[in-house]
Amino acid sequence: MSLQSEIDRRRTFGIISHPDAGKTTLTEKLLLFGGAIQEAGAVKSNKIKKGATSDFMEIERQRGISVATSVLAFEYQGIKINILDTPGHKDFAEDTFRTLTAVDSVIVVIDVAKGVEEQTVKLVEVCRMRNIPMIVFINKLDREGKDAFELLDEIEQKLGLTVTPMSFPIGMGYDFKGIYNIWEKNVNLFSGDSLKNIEETINIEDINTTELNDLIGEETAETLREEVELVTEVYPTFNQEEYLNGNLQPVFFGSALNNFGVRELLDCFVEIAPTPRPKESDTRLVEANEKEFSGFVFKIHANMDPKHRDRLAFIKIVSGTFNRNSPYLHVRNNKKMKFSSPNAFFAERKEIVDVSYPGDIVGLHDTGNFKIGDTLTQGEIMQYKGIPSFSPEHFRYINNADPMKSKQLGKGIDQLMDEGVAQLFVLELNGRKVIGTVGALQFEVIQYRLEHEYGAKCSYENLNVFKACWVDIKHSDKTELEEFKRVKSRFLAKDKRGQLVFFADSSFTLQMTQSKYSKVELHFVSEF
Repeated sequence: MSLQSEIDRRRTFGIISHPDAGKTTLTEKLLLFGGAIQEAGAVKSNKIKKGATSDFMEIERQRGISVATSVLAFEYQGIKINILDTPGHKDFAEDTFRTLTAVDSVIVVIDVAKGVEEQTVKLVEVCRMRNIPMIVFINKLDREGKDAFELLDEIEQKLGLTVTPMSFPIGMGYDFKGIYNIWEKNVNLFSGDSLKNIEETINIEDINTTELNDLIGEETAETLREEVELVTEVYPTFNQEEYLNGNLQPVFFGSALNNFGVRELLDCFVEIAPTPRPKESDTRLVEANEKEFSGFVFKIHANMDPKHRDRLAFIKIVSGTFNRNSPYLHVRNNKKMKFSSPNAFFAERKEIVDVSYPGDIVGLHDTGNFKIGDTLTQGEIMQYKGIPSFSPEHFRYINNADPMKSKQLGKGIDQLMDEGVAQLFVLELNGRKVIGTVGALQFEVIQYRLEHEYGAKCSYENLNVFKACWVDIKHSDKTELEEFKRVKSRFLAKDKRGQLVFFADSSFTLQMTQSKYSKVELHFVSEF
């Protein structure tokens, strides 16, 4: 197959939502349709009996939440689909933001009863900033929830989207009878039996036919006709170009747990979703069908297999083909590297692959060469943009709780920070280590993983910091910068890349510092 035809048959997307909207369950059901897994793990809120396929870290199994992005791939109708299942919990938002740099489109999952929630708003904002095409999946229709039109209004108002329903529910909760598929013009009847893989689908070319009355009852059929008529009058007709430009969002209804409405979503997705898109680097725009290989690291995961101390760097291939055992340039280190066992992911299996194409995600075994945001090319000097670190919101000193294990602690902190779990700062004044995270739950995850994966124990001490700001040394006034460094020396630290960081203990301090040292540039994001 030619490079272009391989690109044309690839779809790489992320699934985003607020915690508990059913994201991991939807991922599993998509894998089930793709034949990648034989039966789904029943995900219960806090007790995972079998364990969801995509939640493979011990702490995720205990808590029933996804804390790391999983990469899963499967084939469906001749299309190669790569799914990135992201954490919904806000304490892990940074991992999700980074993952969104590696996807070509997104499916947003919304709980029918709760509607649009806080975390969904933030994530959709990031997608809109980057014009990522989005499909909305309204989940848990077998439960009592908000009215379909009320939900569509809420999505338009709170998320600022322009929606077009591609399917519509017949009843809801106890009265839920099925879904009318506007896109394919058929009716899916709900049996409530989640063990059945695929439910009954009946083609209805004309919604006004009496056949519909026999299927769902006269009264329900009449209501459905009125609602579908309203949909066609109120909402725009689906236009693929508008969707691909990020201006129009198709909406599907269903119940992932009961396998309902998932096939419709998948069938439409493979037809309309974008193939791998071009990506901006610091020198030019790189197209997927270029011959020369290039890609970037968007995630690093240590100890995927606790028995072997292995680290995997996840690379999204942007252009060309990635071949096993070929030398590629690690741009930041300016050295050539070969990879003898690049991994692809198929649900629970990791497989060594010889060739990978744009859109694919490849796991490379790493001994500490990679950092998040690193670029690999066939020789061209360029760096992909858009993988920043955000200013953390929680800060604590990290102390060694077992002096005999200081080497293990150092290595563990080092590797977990490379993964992007949190950020490490070292105070200029006394060399003490400070960990900064987006959410408080991260501290627990770090403590747990240091103990269970590295055999090191740590304790924390509170530190009163409101914001960490990166100091732009290049563009700041030299004289003022020296004065700033002298006066604020107690509040200065270096991050893992050696960049200077200022710790402000309150918003008032930050405002005062900014007005006093107006020629010293401070940033809340590390990429400036």
